[in-house]
Amino acid sequence: MAAIYGGELVGIEGNYDDVNRFCSELIGDPAGEGWGFVNVNLRPYYAEGSKTLAYEICEQLGWQLPDQLVVPIASGSQLTKIDKGLQELIKLGLVEDKPYKIFGAQAEGCSPVSTAYKAGHDVVRPQKPDTIAKSLAIGNPADGPYVLDIARRTGGAVEDVNDEQVVEAIKLLARTEGVFAETAGGVTVGVTKKLIENGVLDPAKTTVVLNTGDGLKTLDAVAGTGLTATIRPNLDSFRDAGLV
Repeated sequence: MAAIYGGELVGIEGNYDDVNRFCSELIGDPAGEGWGFVNVNLRPYYAEGSKTLAYEICEQLGWQLPDQLVVPIASGSQLTKIDKGLQELIKLGLVEDKPYKIFGAQAEGCSPVSTAYKAGHDVVRPQKPDTIAKSLAIGNPADGPYVLDIARRTGGAVEDVNDEQVVEAIKLLARTEGVFAETAGGVTVGVTKKLIENGVLDPAKTTVVLNTGDGLKTLDAVAGTGLTATIRPNLDSFRDAGLV
């Protein structure tokens, strides 16, 4: 998708954390002079941009705060900056101040923040990612401790779901709402379902569940969802397949 625009596309062997470490090393070397990475040395712009999610949410709710938000966690920046954006809108008087809860969502195969939250820790121990939710597979999330603070301050929580639950959530969202989410969206929907079932999240409240990517990005995650049947182009074959 990136290569179609004509830029130079470089693949790096390793996971998300390996890529971030390499980028940090590159910009600290004379060979990397003039290089800019959105999630490394240009991170303030990336972080401030994430606040616009909070602005759009409140605008689309008629300039009101939601009661609950479920946000995917990779580095944790999106969640922390949504909270920052909401707080700024309150301070500016653009929305009426009221309590809201923020819930973080992770995949079980890369859930350092969820693990820390459940253990009651204030620090996040890095993990080696092993999940189909590649866009969230950051084993050493920079904003992890701040996510813990926000979840606890707002009365929210941090939860995780396994890969099977992620796929089921992707299918559930597609079949009920017509939205084909990538694996990060499957994580947030799956965690939302789990939080409701556990009585942690109130389904009667105004709740925003963030889907941050299109399912076409992660088709491999649902590759097992194939054809119902393969038939010859005639009615007899159609009937023999049990489709009527």
